[in-house]
Amino acid sequence: MGRPRDSVAKAKGLKVGVAKFPWAASGRAIGIGRTEGFTKLIFDEETHRIIGGAIVGVHAGDLLAEIGLAIEMGAEAEDIGHTIHAHPTLSESVAMASEIYDGTITDLYMPKKK
Repeated sequence: MGRPRDSVAKAKGLKVGVAKFPWAASGRAIGIGRTEGFTKLIFDEETHRIIGGAIVGVHAGDLLAEIGLAIEMGAEAEDIGHTIHAHPTLSESVAMASEIYDGTITDLYMPKKK
């Protein structure tokens, strides 16, 4: 959804950041035995707005609409992370990826970037 990371950066002169949430850490993915997927979001480093993303895994097509809506609304990582997502669902992986980018995730250990 959106443009691939390198295309976005080159076309718009943006510095982009990527957050990737592994479905191996998703309660729902574990529950249905389909942990091989991931949710990846791409953000503009300057504004923290979402500019792209990808979801790989079971029912990925059903989950992409949230990324499209967030792009259309100009949502920042914090906005997505603060949006209520039911648990355990695959859709909460979008919020988790946003929290990884924002540095606020508590459901997954992510060492601080130096």
